[in-house]
Amino acid sequence: MKPGAARSVLLPALVAAALIVVWYFVSAAGLFPPSAFPSPDAVVKAFAQEAKSGRLFNDIVTSLFRVSCGFLIAVAAGIPLGVWMGQKLPARTALLPITNFFRNLSPLAWMPFAILWFGVGDSASIFLIFLSVFFPIVLATMAAVAGIPAVHFQVARSYGLRRFEKLTQVTLPAIMPQVITALRVTAGVAWLVVVAAEMIAGRDGLGFAVMDSRNGLRSDILVVEMIVIGVIGVLIDRVLVQLTTIPSVRWGYER
Repeated sequence: MKPGAARSVLLPALVAAALIVVWYFVSAAGLFPPSAFPSPDAVVKAFAQEAKSGRLFNDIVTSLFRVSCGFLIAVAAGIPLGVWMGQKLPARTALLPITNFFRNLSPLAWMPFAILWFGVGDSASIFLIFLSVFFPIVLATMAAVAGIPAVHFQVARSYGLRRFEKLTQVTLPAIMPQVITALRVTAGVAWLVVVAAEMIAGRDGLGFAVMDSRNGLRSDILVVEMIVIGVIGVLIDRVLVQLTTIPSVRWGYER
């Protein structure tokens, strides 16, 4: 392993270890009651209990399913719309104000309507995740397309590229860095929204498990759920970072 790579693993591990040590001594000092501040040992036991029962796995799968559906639908609809708005000034002029309006409207403000329209369950959560991702993706894609230097399209015309070839060989590679950044940001937002949605309008999932643990005064299980939520959020971001290694995407970074 290269020194830089080793350092990028070792330093975060040392910070995590230091936090666990501080956590242990604070819990051992008895500054807070165990019901309000569980020890690392209690959390480890709770993790084993939840894993053995299968509930933790089921909650993870449920939350990831909802996030994946809402996120992918929003990306599939948002990127084409953003490309179109970026290429067409009249469309951008007409749709930008309303897109900005909905982007600044908290997805959780739609919660009452989501429950009325879709009931309690997957559909309501997927709808809220879609709203949290769609409008930011549209705006990021639109801005990226509008910012492509005109010389790229002039060169494409010189080579006789057709409309679809311009899209696949010029426009999409050029905007991918900005789009991937937007995907990383919105994926994090989507993960936050699904937990919040499940806490209010869910019957399962990690967000529901958080509320259930709180209502049952099981702070040890609550900490387990919090750790799992944070770890999965980091892993989702790491997966999206891998998109930058695609050769056509590298063109966008190096242009």
